[in-house]
Amino acid sequence: MSDNQPQQYPGYQPQEPYGPPYDRQPAPQPYDPYAQQQPQYGHGQEQYGQDTYGQDAYGQAPYGTPPPADPAAFPSQHHQATLTPQEPDARQHPQPARPGTTAAAPAAASTAHLAPNQRARAEGRSPIIAPGMQPAVLTAVLAALLALTAPLPRPVLAVPVVLLQAVTAAGWFRLNGMWPARQGIALAFLAGFTTDAALLATDRADAPVVAIGTLGVWCMFVLVLQLRNRSSADERMYALTAGLTSTALAVLASGHLAAAPHAVSVGAAAVAVATLARALPLPSFVSVAIALVAAAGAGIGAGQLTGFGTSGALLGLAAGGCALIGLRVASYDYPSRFVHMTAGVALPLALAAPAVYVLGRALG
Repeated sequence: MSDNQPQQYPGYQPQEPYGPPYDRQPAPQPYDPYAQQQPQYGHGQEQYGQDTYGQDAYGQAPYGTPPPADPAAFPSQHHQATLTPQEPDARQHPQPARPGTTAAAPAAASTAHLAPNQRARAEGRSPIIAPGMQPAVLTAVLAALLALTAPLPRPVLAVPVVLLQAVTAAGWFRLNGMWPARQGIALAFLAGFTTDAALLATDRADAPVVAIGTLGVWCMFVLVLQLRNRSSADERMYALTAGLTSTALAVLASGHLAAAPHAVSVGAAAVAVATLARALPLPSFVSVAIALVAAAGAGIGAGQLTGFGTSGALLGLAAGGCALIGLRVASYDYPSRFVHMTAGVALPLALAAPAVYVLGRALG
């Protein structure tokens, strides 16, 4: 054994005075300031000072990080990442849009998929559109038919009344967004037609009893129809409500057939004039006032011609007010042209029928 080598003993491990040799030391790792784990934050940031683009808060990409594939996919984060250290106020006080930028383009694109009534609300416009002059002219024509046939025998008056009931039944279902609803429309129309037949077979004084009786029978038919409906509970309830209302309106329209002939003429004239006046291109409150005054004036004029007298002013005012209510209902929530040509034409006359019947008996 050489004198320069240390003596070996069992369990003895030689120690190296200066640590392990260089070839057994672990390889040093390159310094990476971004390799430190930082606390996690909310959506849109992976680490503090580093967003989902692989950029830090000042727009500098860390070493070895590829550029973003699609910066437009995250516009808000891209805007934050492009700020420079010389722009500390830009993060707190956003700059206004430069002149020439199309600020209205995003708003138009965001409302393009909406329905007309929803788009009108989003753009700050009224979703209510009145029927206009063309439906008003059709209402005036139908009212003129009622006024001219009122002095004639009742079967002749029943012809425009049946036409009014048909348009009322179809228009109400379309106004509620239910089209085609053939069975519901048919039931409502048959309810009105049955009421007309019963009124022709009885005296005018028995009109309330006849109307209530036929309305009860046909409402039961509407209920039976909805019991056969296999839709959801909400849809069945909605269809039942629309069917009952349409049936009631068709029965109410038969009030022209039960009212006194002179009252029908006065009321129809008032409805025609009020509807035409409401369709004039005037401010809303001015148009309503003019329509009511015109209805009262038409009532006086028709009363003088038919022998109803000056009390026709009150009847005309009441019929004109009911006509305006019918127009407002037909204008509900941005309706379609078909609604204006059905409900917008029929509802003013249908809603005026009870006033014509009651006031005609009270004032005549």
